[in-house]
Amino acid sequence: MKAALNPANFAERERAIAQRKRLIATRKLIDKSLTRVFLIIMSVIFLVPLYWMIVTALKSNPELAQIPPTIVPQSWEWDNFVKAFQTIPFASYFLNSVLITVLTVVGALISNLIVAYGFSCIEWPGRNLVFYLVLATIFIPFPLAIIPQFDMFAWLHWINTYLPLVVPSFFASAFYTFMLRQFLLQIPRDLLDAARIDGASEWRILWQVVAPMARPALAAVAIFAAIGAWNDFMGPLIYLQDDALQTLSIGLQAFRSTHDIQFNLLMAASVMVIVPVTLLFFVFQRFFIRGVTLGSIR
Repeated sequence: MKAALNPANFAERERAIAQRKRLIATRKLIDKSLTRVFLIIMSVIFLVPLYWMIVTALKSNPELAQIPPTIVPQSWEWDNFVKAFQTIPFASYFLNSVLITVLTVVGALISNLIVAYGFSCIEWPGRNLVFYLVLATIFIPFPLAIIPQFDMFAWLHWINTYLPLVVPSFFASAFYTFMLRQFLLQIPRDLLDAARIDGASEWRILWQVVAPMARPALAAVAIFAAIGAWNDFMGPLIYLQDDALQTLSIGLQAFRSTHDIQFNLLMAASVMVIVPVTLLFFVFQRFFIRGVTLGSIR
């Protein structure tokens, strides 16, 4: 007992505790530093292609032929964007892509929210079994469904229209439904029960109670749906035959096949294509990250 109360032993114990705290703090600092260094390196790796695309878009044709290539343009050719815009019907393709993207996002938000609400907030026999069956459709290869879908849309006389590209989004997607369901499962059941006791219908609960609370998850779904529709290549290639109906993804491919030597104009057109989706992500970045992270915590 006296040994335990000895000032020398007490001071030694305090030094050991302080040394251990410093060791833990040092380890945490090293871990954070290594994590940040790794993230910086990976960010640079992913940004290099974007930087090279922008730099190439601003170079002249003679400068593109230089070896070794220049890291920074010797002369900033901003006219390349104007030439790329005028070489193909960029405005028409842009408006077509915007129309398809907007309709696809609207369809994805409405349909997937309704289906996810039924799988998460309403109790009914066999709910989990049906959800697992819906989730299993994710593993169906896309090439396996191309011919049946084309035959169905041809029978409906939808070929060479935007309907095959837009209508499927109004019938929900297994992936988006899964995302929203995981988010909606975190909504307190007491809140929904209180709304039902007050006489609110399921539709009113969905749109006035659940939908406002699910804004982060809906923003994530909107971004995924918008990027998918904006970058879709196979859909317009298969279903759209009239050049006036084509989208930017097909327009870039046509531009490459007819102007394969003018890489500066091709890169300029590519920059103009990725700018809208990049701005969309940065505007809704906060909601996107919150929707993805909260949907995974359960």
